[in-house]
Amino acid sequence: MERRNTLLQAPTYGNLITVLSIDGGGIRGLIPATILSFLEAQLQKLDGEDARIADYFDVIAGTSTGGLITAMLAAPDISTNRPLYAAKEIKQFYLDHCPYIFPQGHKSFLNHARNMMKLIEGPKHDGKYLHELIKDKLGNTKLHQTLTNIVVPTFDIKNMQPTIFSSYEVKRTPSMDALLSDICIGTSAAPTFLPAHFFTTEDANGEVREFNLIDGGVAANNPALTAINEVSNEIYSGNPDFYPIKPSDYHKYVVLSLGTGASKCGDKYCAENAAKWGMLGWVSNAGSCPLMEVFMQASGDMVDFHLHTVFKALHCENNYIRIQADELTGDASSIDIATVKNLENLVKIGENLLKQRVANVNLATGLSEPVSQRTNEQILTRLAEILSKERQLRYFRSPKGQGRAHYGPARHSQHPQTSNCDNN
Repeated sequence: MERRNTLLQAPTYGNLITVLSIDGGGIRGLIPATILSFLEAQLQKLDGEDARIADYFDVIAGTSTGGLITAMLAAPDISTNRPLYAAKEIKQFYLDHCPYIFPQGHKSFLNHARNMMKLIEGPKHDGKYLHELIKDKLGNTKLHQTLTNIVVPTFDIKNMQPTIFSSYEVKRTPSMDALLSDICIGTSAAPTFLPAHFFTTEDANGEVREFNLIDGGVAANNPALTAINEVSNEIYSGNPDFYPIKPSDYHKYVVLSLGTGASKCGDKYCAENAAKWGMLGWVSNAGSCPLMEVFMQASGDMVDFHLHTVFKALHCENNYIRIQADELTGDASSIDIATVKNLENLVKIGENLLKQRVANVNLATGLSEPVSQRTNEQILTRLAEILSKERQLRYFRSPKGQGRAHYGPARHSQHPQTSNCDNN
């Protein structure tokens, strides 16, 4: 089971372990897609128009809609063996297809009643368009074929435990080598919104393994910690790609964690109303599913809080970058209101987020508080420089590089050095 070639050499030849993480959030995937488009543009300024996100990150992790973006960034185009999508194309993908994935009915009492009946009988959306679209775009590509390592959380409702599809694990467990399309459909199967997904895999010995999956957001809507755990396991197991890095070497990590937005604090629900909700109230309210939103928001914030604390305690807090919009209101806070107006508004939210100052979440208030004079746009521009230098450094040190880089303009010194992201 050989991995396709990628331009990024193993971390053992460099100074850093680079991680990209993308939250779940339905149509709100437009927010990280917009941010990734900016980052990739900065990388292209440094290394040429062919530069892609997958060329710079050792692992890309994504849950739900983040899992779909992960696959689009890391899956190979069979004809070119380069990433299937440039980051800038993902935004248009969402704009083109979300209205068909989540068809909108008229806002009327009758249509609301029909939607409530659907929730009693089955999921709000049948998922047919999404499933056909994903299968068409990803074809027969399997997990082991991605152009960089990926980590995609799902949840198996038959075994009642998280199932993590990982490029690292698939080398040890061939039964995990599923089609990327099945993985994406499974991780995006948000309860009440889209149907659970069943599929099987078969290993070289003919052993069949079945999967009964729903949205990974119920376990890890923010998959950043899951990705770091996967890398740590590889270091513990002696993977030579990471020698001589130790599991405790958090200063080696550079983590970019992208959220899909959260409701404005105090604007969504209140206990006075929620105290009167029954089962249907928690499943469907104001066009959303409060129960799913609670799970996803809590998961994302707790992972963010944990990683921020760990990186700060180890005096490398600048190596952890979290970009999240926490002022979403109305339709923008939904995961499936895919009107043209709302989709375009989500793009604007992503663009505005780039202009905002770097911030961290305050768990006591639920709000992101500015911690730097720099904007997200400036910190991503700095990150692009670090990623570019790290990739070049690995080529200088690796046998394949033979003392010189094989790509991009000669913008850096002969032996470039990397440094931490400076948020000050």
